[in-house]
Amino acid sequence: MTTRTDLAGLLDQVSAGRMTATIATLASDPLAGRRVGSPGGAAARAWLVDHLTGLHGEVRTEDFPVRAVPQVYEAPAVTWGDRKDSHQLVFGRQLAIHPASADTADPTRGPLGLAGTDDPAGRWLVVPAEMNLFDAYRDTHGAAGLLIRRPVDAEGWQFTMLAGPDPGPLPVLTLDPDTHHVVLAAAAAGAGWLDGATPLRRDDVTGTNVLARLRQPTPGAVDLLLTAHYDGVGDHPGLRLPAASDNATGVAVVLEAARILAAGLPAGVGLSVALLDGEEVGALGSAHHATQLRAEGAAPLVINVDGAGRLDGAAAVEAGGPAHRLLALLDQAGRHTGVPLAAGPVASDNRRYGGAGLAAVGVGAGMGGYHSPADTPDKVDAATLTAIARLVVATAHLAGTAPATLPSPIGDKR
Repeated sequence: MTTRTDLAGLLDQVSAGRMTATIATLASDPLAGRRVGSPGGAAARAWLVDHLTGLHGEVRTEDFPVRAVPQVYEAPAVTWGDRKDSHQLVFGRQLAIHPASADTADPTRGPLGLAGTDDPAGRWLVVPAEMNLFDAYRDTHGAAGLLIRRPVDAEGWQFTMLAGPDPGPLPVLTLDPDTHHVVLAAAAAGAGWLDGATPLRRDDVTGTNVLARLRQPTPGAVDLLLTAHYDGVGDHPGLRLPAASDNATGVAVVLEAARILAAGLPAGVGLSVALLDGEEVGALGSAHHATQLRAEGAAPLVINVDGAGRLDGAAAVEAGGPAHRLLALLDQAGRHTGVPLAAGPVASDNRRYGGAGLAAVGVGAGMGGYHSPADTPDKVDAATLTAIARLVVATAHLAGTAPATLPSPIGDKR
């Protein structure tokens, strides 16, 4: 049986089953949230190398340094009380550790106070919702720590961030809005206390990109680079953060598109894959790779997928670098496959490639449970996976066959 290599034949090969199986593997317990520099990240990388090798790619890995990755090394035990009762707060829901927090292993007990109002000495200062962290630091000499308000997702989880400010001088805990409200009221009444710690260390680690060349371009031909980050924010003690939508979905889409395109692109068109580490700490993997490409004089068309969990309306598209033609191809592919597209922020690895002067687009199609235990494989919509994989396949195929100049209503941000 001959495999069809026309566009319709390629689109028919897209399999939601293969992609959901990839997501289940990457979001599984042994991979432990895939934080950069962690054993779970290494396990994910080994699996990805094997998978790309099975596609007959020339596979290699590239290391790069990552400094000061925040890691909660013990679930914080935090209790607060008023004149009548005490309350143990639930880690991940009612409280989390702010990335700017100092590392304190031993609990500190102190009365509650209001930031900017009460004498800070020995107090846990509750920061009003309208006050930012910078202003809260103005009068904190001798304070036990800061308590700030943070929103939660629809399932009541706080989100985890790895990229952020340098550590400050004080322990900083984040409270969900309801807990913050009652703790703030207790502080205003002069009737509350809190006992807690912020066990948050910062590790220097090594990140590793997985790179594969599947097709060599002929001189002057189009060269395509499909990218997605495979790292997540990692598990916490007692909390699983599977990182299914962010970004096992993007990896699954890229692997599926690469499998189809490796044998289905027109002759002479080049194809590479970059599965990137360190996106959650500032897109460091793509920064490393983009610098390499620029030094080599390479100029691939870059398609980055970050979040293909649930399409709600149009997929977001962000362009960088000289991306007019690539945007036009993506727009044509969207109309051909029935995927609506709209200009929107895709704050991911695509920005590093665009910033290096490469034609790059980022595609995002939704993610649930952002950086929380709610980001599970069952939340991923198979129809969305299929739609975005078909969009990527169609864009790549058109890049090798369409005229050099095409109009696009999506827009071109250079």
